[in-house]
Amino acid sequence: MSNLFVFNLFLAAGFAVIMDQLNPTGFVSGFVIGYLALWITRHLYGPSGYFARVINIIRLAATFVWLLLVSNFRVLWDVITPRHFSRPAVIGVPLDARTDFEIMLVANIISLTPGTLSLDVSADRKTLYVHMMFLDDVETARRDIKEKIEKRVLEAVR
Repeated sequence: MSNLFVFNLFLAAGFAVIMDQLNPTGFVSGFVIGYLALWITRHLYGPSGYFARVINIIRLAATFVWLLLVSNFRVLWDVITPRHFSRPAVIGVPLDARTDFEIMLVANIISLTPGTLSLDVSADRKTLYVHMMFLDDVETARRDIKEKIEKRVLEAVR
């Protein structure tokens, strides 16, 4: 997997140099074109999880951006309207993430989303405590965190 990633980075850099676009846009364009070229020729490299992992990382990023937008508008609406809709609470979310990196990534994505904040991880590392600004239903909130954040993180990392 890492060899294909490094090769894709070289393809991206080469594309940026050849097209005289030495900027982030040129590099990202080169990465996408390099990824497509590697995907078309994937039968030459043998089995690799690289292609699925890149898609999973893109899904995680898209999910995070969507959650960021939705939660920003929800907090904004609560701030600008005279009536407050917030119902703050702390909940415990059982974790399937096991490594420090997985737990850190889940906790940081939760904390970067407005209206939620990761508070602590239990001593046995099986529960993440989260403060939520808008809590309608505990089980729905847990399910949303597990399905929208933790599941995407684990797909991208594992």
